[in-house]
Amino acid sequence: QVQLVESGGGAVQPGGSLRLACTPSGNIFSTNNMGWYRQAPGKQRELVATVTSGGSTNYGDSVKGRFTIFRENAKNTVYLQMNSLKPEDTGVYFCNLHYWVRDIYNNYWGQGTQVTVSS
Repeated sequence: QVQLVESGGGAVQPGGSLRLACTPSGNIFSTNNMGWYRQAPGKQRELVATVTSGGSTNYGDSVKGRFTIFRENAKNTVYLQMNSLKPEDTGVYFCNLHYWVRDIYNNYWGQGTQVTVSS
């Protein structure tokens, strides 16, 4: 059973920075997609950023130019560097891992880590 271990959340003032990390435990397929999604109170979960095992990235419009997603494939770890944080970035951030093995879709979520941006 694959579990995603997240770290790096916390509280920061507007304009500050945080880095999130996510590492899967267990055996996973080497060709995969990892990413981060977030959910603010009363809102739906939304895309923050994703990265493929080949390094291709995709960002939500609200974080472009401020957040950077990158991964260390040797460690199967994905990072989210968040700069110039705004109060509207507050929410629970969830790590996601998904991949296809033949015709079987494997999709995993972390438990979430809280990010609070407030003065």
